Amino acid sequence: PKMVEVQSQQFQINSNNGKPLFTVDEKEVVVGTDKLRVTGPEGALFEHSVETPLVRADPFQDLRLESPTRSLSMDAPRGVHIQAHAGKIEALSQMDIVLHSSDGMLVLDAETVCLPKLVQGTWGPSGSSQRLYEICVCPDGKLYLSVAGVGTTCQENSHICL
Repeated sequence: PKMVEVQSQQFQINSNNGKPLFTVDEKEVVVGTDKLRVTGPEGALFEHSVETPLVRADPFQDLRLESPTRSLSMDAPRGVHIQAHAGKIEALSQMDIVLHSSDGMLVLDAETVCLPKLVQGTWGPSGSSQRLYEICVCPDGKLYLSVAGVGTTCQENSHICL
């Protein structure tokens, strides 16, 4: 009384104008609407991969992509673009966050780049084997390390930027 069971090679639901909205066969399930909305409080759970041209939250709602026990990867042959028109983007991890570009550069394009938990070095005794470095920035934005001195050593090593 509370369930409908269908045994068939294919099951299909069409709209009033005959457009397939939902189709099921042994190999795949196709949702043919312009938008798929998942309204459950726990979101959607996918046991394997998901392929979609767009993932978006409702206006003024947060979008979270989460993998509590495994990894989360986004792959695209022409790049992955993440954008927040309003608000911020956060990447949180219990372990490392690695940004890697195998054939390009990493660009941090912002008014301010903060490293709030970067430990500040202290001077040890003269001749100490402890090497301290400062991070220097070229006019084009390229970063390089310079062996720290009493004052900044970036100016004297600026030939690296050329």
